[in-house]
Amino acid sequence: MIKAGIIGAAGYTGGELLRILTYHPDVEIAWAVSRSNYGKPVYDVHADLFGDTDLKFAEQPTEKPDVVFFCTAHGETGKLLAEYNFPDDVKIIDMTNEFRVGDTGFVYGLPEINRDKIKTCTKLANPGCFATAIQLALVPSLKAGIIQSDIQVSAVTGSTGAGQKLSATSHFSWRNNNFSVYKAFTHQHLAEINQTKDILMPTLQKPIHFIPYRGDFTRGIIASVWFTTDKTEDEVKEIYRECYAGEPFTHFYDGNLYLKQVVNTNKCIVSVKKEGDQLLVESVIDNLVKGAVGQATENMNIMFGLDERQGLRLKPSAF
Repeated sequence: MIKAGIIGAAGYTGGELLRILTYHPDVEIAWAVSRSNYGKPVYDVHADLFGDTDLKFAEQPTEKPDVVFFCTAHGETGKLLAEYNFPDDVKIIDMTNEFRVGDTGFVYGLPEINRDKIKTCTKLANPGCFATAIQLALVPSLKAGIIQSDIQVSAVTGSTGAGQKLSATSHFSWRNNNFSVYKAFTHQHLAEINQTKDILMPTLQKPIHFIPYRGDFTRGIIASVWFTTDKTEDEVKEIYRECYAGEPFTHFYDGNLYLKQVVNTNKCIVSVKKEGDQLLVESVIDNLVKGAVGQATENMNIMFGLDERQGLRLKPSAF
């Protein structure tokens, strides 16, 4: 049985991770740290867990775990690693953007491109939610080297993508019946997307232009990615089918996508359409699951030699 610790367990990602790991057949949650909620039952914060667990929030780690998940604010993981000084054999899975780019000593945890490295690593940087959706739309085209132009991206995320901390744009009264652009061309996930682009297709010296949107829904991301290619639509479809044929969670779909295909699951579904010389690739994920803790659990499974799907056979709602 894998003993897991969670740091930053009171936020949206912490709650979603507790939900998944509580029913993971190979995991025991050793402790869940939330200093602001120390001593409270986790269901006081995550009411959906009432009846599922009697675990209480800890003030700090209480025993040596096998793996620690960091669901902390960006920039906090490094400081907490220094504070807690976990032994070298404790595996670290970080959900923040602190160690995703450059030579950080952490393996970048997108299984579809780094599975072999993930199998042997002890420190893993889990990808961002937008970055996951956009990269999985691009990976087959980058591997095949078929992109011939700048890459345009338009993607919409649900309100949970902003985290649990309140801000002017996260209140219900602002978000409801509303839609807006934010961080146009400058979103922080561009750095990790560009890093993957440069690794998979180093000859493509073209920029990525990314416009993120806040959507009027709770969870999910739908990304539209388009660029020029001289491949036919049928040729591209075959590239995508072949690339994702053996993947447990990422699938090519020859049809129109919608969020309810993937919400509450660890799936990413991609589709393609060509008009003239422009190829459109769409992808959909749940930002909290495949875009965060579901992918982190998938990575944990790989790191411990388990079936990648263990604890993640989650089904979407039909409505």
